[in-house]
Amino acid sequence: MNIKPIKTEKEYEATLKEIERLFEAEPNTPDGDLLDVLVTLVEAYEDEHYPIPLPDPIEAIFFYMESRELTRTDLEPYIGSRARVSEILNRKRPLTLSMIQRLHSELGIPAEILVQPYKISNSHKASYRTAVAA
Repeated sequence: MNIKPIKTEKEYEATLKEIERLFEAEPNTPDGDLLDVLVTLVEAYEDEHYPIPLPDPIEAIFFYMESRELTRTDLEPYIGSRARVSEILNRKRPLTLSMIQRLHSELGIPAEILVQPYKISNSHKASYRTAVAA
């Protein structure tokens, strides 16, 4: 196979077929090395043509809570009072910069997820606001 950057969907499909053929290749063999190179090319193509959007900030917080078995009470040191945690998780109030910084530095939630705009509920209507309160 001629190794070159993947530029078209047809080349992408052909490369996937070649990866499938080489899938059982032993590491540190010519076929194993070719497999590594082809996988790298496919990843680059997919990153450019099939990007995966970042998750919603509040959904990311819920995911971190579930995966680490945290409760709403466990979030109080990072967000504030029980009422404030409830407001944030129920989308009644946006995250502030200091909340984002604490959630990132203390819990390891990526800042690039937390700073995204997300849906905030205001009374009976929903609107989009930035994650950082003005």
